Amino acid sequence: MVNSVHLKVSNLMMRYGSHEVLTNINFDVIKGDYIGIVGPNGSGKTTLMKGLLGLLPLAEGQINYVDKRKDVQKFGYLPQNIIVSDRLFPAKVREIVGIGLIGTKGFPKIINRQDKMRIDTILNRLSILHLRDKRLGDLSGGQQQRVLLARAMVNEPQLLILDEPTSALDPIVREDFYQLIGELNQQEGMTILLVSHDVSSIGKYTKKMMYLDRELVFYGDYKAFCESSDMTAYFGQSAQHQFCWRHTDESNCK
Repeated sequence: MVNSVHLKVSNLMMRYGSHEVLTNINFDVIKGDYIGIVGPNGSGKTTLMKGLLGLLPLAEGQINYVDKRKDVQKFGYLPQNIIVSDRLFPAKVREIVGIGLIGTKGFPKIINRQDKMRIDTILNRLSILHLRDKRLGDLSGGQQQRVLLARAMVNEPQLLILDEPTSALDPIVREDFYQLIGELNQQEGMTILLVSHDVSSIGKYTKKMMYLDRELVFYGDYKAFCESSDMTAYFGQSAQHQFCWRHTDESNCK
């Protein structure tokens, strides 16, 4: 069976003003991929995601989406650093998730009975239906992330983009969130791009790794990464194996 491509990125360059952030980026995203995107601060990870989403213009190159049907909601997006700590924040869970539907509606932009059923379905899917009438500010960080994930998923996107989704979570809640995302990929076949600084989690949960440093340093599965002499030269053997997080010593990669 031939793998089905979601999108193709070709010769991509992106700038902020005259500052070149990304250069000559080329890759395909295959349906069912779970791609961990890592790199140092300022390497262009978030810039790339915003380019894929159409939130920033491309200086050069192309992003080609294979499915061009207008009725398909291609992306779900969970941006970074949006945990709400204000307990007086008035919006309720069902209202927050409903925002994910508003953008697809014509006038008047209202949530109808069918939409409420759709919202309840995704809340139940993420095991937070019991929170639907709670205010977002009253929830824990892990609960909030599930609510925001529900907002990203309520339109049943083909591709889910998560930008540092666990940066504000404690280790136990972080592990629970990664487990949930892994289930969405493995059990439901959802295609996922996950930006993270958490190298250990990238290796433990994702199927492929993309390493950016203003250029595409590496893109592929962990076996290819671990066996790559180019990556050994770039990272050094010790650091290289830490990225895949599957090896107790260097001999295990041979």
